[in-house]
Amino acid sequence: MPRRAADETRALLIRIGMKMLVTKGVAAGVQHIRLQEVLRHAGLTTGAAYRLWADQTEYQKDVAVAVVRHRADHPTDQARSRLQSLIDEKAPLDEVLRQGALGHIGLETFASRLFLVTLALRTTADSWPELTEASRERHRDSIEKFADYYSYLMSEYGYRMREPYTVRQFSEAMAALGDGFAVRTLEGLPHIMIEVDGETWPLFGIAARGLVREFMEKV
Repeated sequence: MPRRAADETRALLIRIGMKMLVTKGVAAGVQHIRLQEVLRHAGLTTGAAYRLWADQTEYQKDVAVAVVRHRADHPTDQARSRLQSLIDEKAPLDEVLRQGALGHIGLETFASRLFLVTLALRTTADSWPELTEASRERHRDSIEKFADYYSYLMSEYGYRMREPYTVRQFSEAMAALGDGFAVRTLEGLPHIMIEVDGETWPLFGIAARGLVREFMEKV
């Protein structure tokens, strides 16, 4: 087998560590992602790793930052794929909110698992400056993309932001709400479901509807 360049070896070991972290989940940060096990998966010797990182902690730091920076897909792609047909059919906005919330809590994909792992890492980001910055970059990017998406929804349904609110402030509130319910998932807590006017709503959807009614008004 031809010898890998240092950059190729580094990328390989980071990828394996990321996959192991997403598969195993977060336990005390990334301390359970052991470099020796990663090397065994890669079929490499210890020397290959320690030419790239001074110690295991430096490797774990790079894995954590790589996970936080990684995007399995566009932040709004899942929402668009789940809801676009409803929007095209001019389904009531409440139904769009309900279905969006049901999809958010019901996803069992690699992307959703990656999001939960990323969220867990972000809650401990203050331990490493590099992780803090990667977390902030991810948040800024998400807010920008969702602000665009919410502006599109408002245009489709004839809504505008109520004074003195902005769409960015609404996006921040929705992000905080979504992150909060995701933390419940990490804790293993069941989703709270409520019957409202003959329809089953997740509590997340009811809360999102409350934000819409506070922040927005019909044109």
